[in-house]
Amino acid sequence: MKKRLIGGVVATAILIPVAAFAASGVIDMPTRTPMTAEQVKVDEVGKSTLEKLYLAYPETKSFEIIDASNVQGDVSKGKNVTNMKQTSIVLQEKGGTGKKITLHTNGSTDEIEHVIQENWEPKEKSLITLSDQEIKAKVNDLIDKMYGNVETYEVAIEQMENPNQKTWMLNYTNEMFDKPVFQVFVQDNTISLTKIVGIPTADTPSDTPSNMKVEGLFSRNGKPDYTADNFLNDEKLFALLKISPTELKQELAKGKTVVEIAASKNVTKQQVLDVIAETQARGQLQGDGVAITEKALKEMMEAVEPKVLHMIEHKTETEW
Repeated sequence: MKKRLIGGVVATAILIPVAAFAASGVIDMPTRTPMTAEQVKVDEVGKSTLEKLYLAYPETKSFEIIDASNVQGDVSKGKNVTNMKQTSIVLQEKGGTGKKITLHTNGSTDEIEHVIQENWEPKEKSLITLSDQEIKAKVNDLIDKMYGNVETYEVAIEQMENPNQKTWMLNYTNEMFDKPVFQVFVQDNTISLTKIVGIPTADTPSDTPSNMKVEGLFSRNGKPDYTADNFLNDEKLFALLKISPTELKQELAKGKTVVEIAASKNVTKQQVLDVIAETQARGQLQGDGVAITEKALKEMMEAVEPKVLHMIEHKTETEW
């Protein structure tokens, strides 16, 4: 079972605010500082987290903040040291017995890395009474509302071997990454979601591709769309277009395609295609341990060109 869990995190560990840093061995953690509801609402990370939640689930605007805290400092495990900044907020329907949601946000990236949704289904038809497809639909809805574009991921669901409690694990993958982007556990009437990609743990580097400069170059339904990030975050492309990653994102946000942006700079579509295709082809060959000969590179470039073309002709806020 552990082999299928990212970083060896067990199901119950997801419920711990510092789950992203949980692993075997002794870990020295910085002290968590409590926050009041008023402090959360004026804190930069806290305000941003609440805004994202309210946009995804407007009903939570009436929820009470029943617990909040932040932590900042070095997390050490052996010789490895990682700086941790995290704000945690727990909200619940007024009355203290209804829906409850917990959010853990990375204070450095402003990204919500963990979402725990409890009691959002009626007790008479809790999550564990649903079919696999119904459970997947509930998790899909959570991801789509909190992160957007769930259709860009492949999902695998399985019931884990847990004699004491029914537990389902769902892994959401995207071909751009070697590891799942999201890993989700469903127990009782609780969905515990962790965003894996981009979260550095105490003993492993970030799983974000090394060439990633700006995330969410495109958007859809007003939310970041990460589908093309691994293709367009290309140093040679930026040099060709004489543009920075941030400027490219700003131009794409206006509804332009990469091809159109290139044309405005007297760069042809074929030039753009060749630059990105070569980067992708070299990375693929290196990853496969294949010698990068002229013939192998040409064949691989031809293989990836259709996908690259799809990326550079895409417009933000449109379906892929």
